[in-house]
Amino acid sequence: MTAWLLSLWLSLCAPAAPPPEVEAAAILHAWDDRRAQAWADGDVDALGDLYTAGSPTGRADRSMLRSWRDRGLRVEGLETQLLAVRVRDRSGDRLALVVTDRLAGGTAVGVGVRVPLPRDEPSTRRVVLRRVAGEWRVRSVV
Repeated sequence: MTAWLLSLWLSLCAPAAPPPEVEAAAILHAWDDRRAQAWADGDVDALGDLYTAGSPTGRADRSMLRSWRDRGLRVEGLETQLLAVRVRDRSGDRLALVVTDRLAGGTAVGVGVRVPLPRDEPSTRRVVLRRVAGEWRVRSVV
C-alpha cells in the first residue's frame, strides 16, 4: 500500500505539461530572433533558411531584404512583440497558429543613416510552420 500512495502522491505533484501555446510562443520567439539576426547581417541566405522551399512568404521577405541591402541599409534590433498565440492544429511536423503580434523595435542603419523604425499596430495572421531537418520553418503567413 505504501508504494501505491507514493505513486499517487508523485503523480499529483508532477508538473503539468505546459499548454501548447507556451511551446508555440517559444518556437516563434526563437524563429523571430533568427530572422532579426539575418536582417541585421543583411544575410539573404540565412533568411531563406527560415522558410520552407517554395514559401511565398519567404520569397517576399528575401526580396524585401535584398531591396534594403541594395540601398545600403540593414535593420538592427528588429523586435517583434508577440501579443497572442493560439494553436489551431499540431500534427507531427506541422504547426498551424493564429498569431497576433507587432513590430516593436528596430533601426534602419547605413552610411550616415540611423533611423528608428516606427512601431506598428497589432496584426493577426495565420502562420503555418513545418519542421524541416529538426528546425521550424515558416511555410505561410496569411
